[in-house]
Amino acid sequence: MSDLRELLGIRHPILLGAFGGISSVALTAAVSESGGLGAYGLYGYDGARIRETAADLRRATDKPFALNIWLPTGDEALPGPQHSVFAQALEPFYEAVGVEVPHRPERYLPSLEEQLEAIWDAAPAALSVVFGVPSAEVVAEAHRRGMRVIGTATTVAEAVALEAGGVDAVIASGAEAAGHRVSFLRPTEESLVGTIALVPQVVDAVSVPVIAAGGIADRRGVAAALALGASGVQVGTAFLATAQSAATDAHRAAIRATAADETVLTRAMSGRLARGVRNRAVRAIEASGTIAPFPMQNWLTGRFRAAAGEQNLGELQSLWLGQAAPLARHDDARAVFEELLAGV
Repeated sequence: MSDLRELLGIRHPILLGAFGGISSVALTAAVSESGGLGAYGLYGYDGARIRETAADLRRATDKPFALNIWLPTGDEALPGPQHSVFAQALEPFYEAVGVEVPHRPERYLPSLEEQLEAIWDAAPAALSVVFGVPSAEVVAEAHRRGMRVIGTATTVAEAVALEAGGVDAVIASGAEAAGHRVSFLRPTEESLVGTIALVPQVVDAVSVPVIAAGGIADRRGVAAALALGASGVQVGTAFLATAQSAATDAHRAAIRATAADETVLTRAMSGRLARGVRNRAVRAIEASGTIAPFPMQNWLTGRFRAAAGEQNLGELQSLWLGQAAPLARHDDARAVFEELLAGV
């Protein structure tokens, strides 16, 4: 097994979680400048925005960073007549933030091809993917351009599939983690394996470096992950709580105030299962029984969530956070990094 630090060109085996929709250049650069691998989530970004973001990252740091994309699973909803039905179901939330019920767009997401073309131009140190195994062509092109490919698994079988697909490292994402559960071989509800159980089994099953994720927020979590055989860790919520992140004040406050047993897995905000806070929006949407398929639901709620974020209305935002949220005690990303580094 190759050394993760050598593989990624970093000094310390600490990776930033890639936040879809709430990544920030400042946080990505802070982690990279500290000697880890900063990461930026490109969910929903078209080619022009990816190129602009990559340029901003290059100006902020000359250290390695990763760009993250969601692979299409083939069952994504396309814009159609049902759009208006699901949009009307969310009308109270649009009214609450003062925006109109959105009309049907031409598309909910940019194509994978458009995103990849921009990523090839951006040439990050690593391309990380969720929700599947990248194609042989994608892996080959990344390698041809000197980029490493990192896959994300929620089960041993997914890790094995990723290694067979040619990835250079596997993130073993335990069920404790914040945000979307990125399972792709079996239904998410059948793939909820905790980090302590998942990591050593993945380590035993693959020969590439394994990066532990989920429930890691301080030096104790890092030490535990390394003791389980992981080559490094990926941390999300603890960094999301810092001033450098793009989280709103309400989101940061929720991280500080939410106990481990108060997080929930819900499809309310995006149509896919994700871990966060059961706020007013989540409760109401779940109670309505009307949830559009992904990515329609994510696009529809995104119209009021964006306005809620500008107004700092936490009850109408997606407050993603993991079960280790109570351990997120630092306001500065560098302080979080130093705390994690103490466990290496």
